[in-house]
Amino acid sequence: MANWLGFDPGIHSWWCSCRSWRSTQFGGASFFGGVDKLPSILARQTIFGIVVDPGAAILVVIITALLCTGIKESSLAQAIITTVNISALVFIILAGAYLGCKTGWPGYEVSSGYFSFGVNGLLAGSATVFFSYIGFDIVASTAEEVKNPQRDMPLGIGIAVSICVILYMLVSAVIVGLVPYYALDPDTPISSAFAGYGMEWAVYIITAGAVTALCASLIGAIIPQPRILMAMARDGLLPSFFSDISRHTQVPVKGTIATGIFIAILAFFMDVSQLAGMVSVGTLLSFTIVALSILILRYVPPDELPFLPSDQQLNVSGRHRDAFETYVAGRPLLQNVAQDKLRRRKVAAWSITMVCFGVLVVVAAISTEGLSSILCFILSGIGGMLVICCLTVLNSIDQAGTKESFTKPGGFMCPFVPFLPVASVLINTYLLLNIGAQTWIRVLIWLGVGVIIYIFYGRGHSLLFDDVRRPITHTDDDHADATLS
Repeated sequence: MANWLGFDPGIHSWWCSCRSWRSTQFGGASFFGGVDKLPSILARQTIFGIVVDPGAAILVVIITALLCTGIKESSLAQAIITTVNISALVFIILAGAYLGCKTGWPGYEVSSGYFSFGVNGLLAGSATVFFSYIGFDIVASTAEEVKNPQRDMPLGIGIAVSICVILYMLVSAVIVGLVPYYALDPDTPISSAFAGYGMEWAVYIITAGAVTALCASLIGAIIPQPRILMAMARDGLLPSFFSDISRHTQVPVKGTIATGIFIAILAFFMDVSQLAGMVSVGTLLSFTIVALSILILRYVPPDELPFLPSDQQLNVSGRHRDAFETYVAGRPLLQNVAQDKLRRRKVAAWSITMVCFGVLVVVAAISTEGLSSILCFILSGIGGMLVICCLTVLNSIDQAGTKESFTKPGGFMCPFVPFLPVASVLINTYLLLNIGAQTWIRVLIWLGVGVIIYIFYGRGHSLLFDDVRRPITHTDDDHADATLS
């Protein structure tokens, strides 16, 4: 389901793509003997006082051309790139563990201790590097190109996340153990760590893995965006230009080219060091919106009218609404069910609202610097009790029959509702509040651009502008069973 709120967080893939070349330039320069020996067409240059990266734009153009050839061809290329990347990561873990055991892990022997910046520093760092997890949306974005998405998508996302988390943790633990965190080279941390132990030959293996990893990241960042634009264009939120599918390659070529051009311009002109935070904000916002949407669909689904039998699926709008009300008025049992459902929706809606308010109180109390410990404890306690009480209320309310209404048989349903979505909102909100104010200003400007496009184009052309909805269908027996239960 595409909507305008999903577009702005989805736009973060463009920003993510723009940050790839900086590390590629420093890491790939090892093949040429250093940054100063890079070919002029790949090296950074200054034009009218602006530092530009022509190599970044060239890399984006190459990846865009690859993605235009078709999903099978790009998947094969990404499989090869990922294999090289994983091989390099395994080498880093094994070789680094050998060096660490041999030297006694000097990186962990720092005067400030292992947990130098405390819990707040840990979570603030987590919020900044959250962009490492944005590539997983490629699985959901290519659902139309999967043979069995109900089974393969949840399985693929779960396996991919598990593998990446394990590799992230092992590589981080090894590198920080070899070299103290403050002594790491910010541009080439892994290769410089091994070079410091006299393993210059390992730099080439690590550099090859780093370059292929960045290429894979670029592919994963570009693939979802044209499909998001395609879904939005189908809903009328964007011009139909973005919804065109190539008959030959079966991919949205026009949208891919437009995305590639925009990314190439950003990569050529912009200082990408300031955009990492925007990437994380976009990802965290999208995850938070998804978690809240799950609560709404389970407890307060939009326009829920589950009392019309399946053989009379009339659009409850205009002249059909009178027929529907006459149908319900003649059946007292359905009137009682309708009143119960309405009360349930009101209680659930207020509970969800108060959960969000309680989360904000807890997170604000914990994150605010200079707040007295007593006041922090009081506010955290009030917010925590509010969240717990509302969670208890939501857990006692029967969830709507969304499985029959919004998914196909055998489709994936989020488990542990409402606890898992609320936990996701709590953690994401804390991470969002620990991102700098300057980053939030840039994000709000970008969101403002999206709102302007929606107001002046998307709203008037949306398929939902004159939408006529039908009720969720149930049989009379279902209503009787629901009432008796």
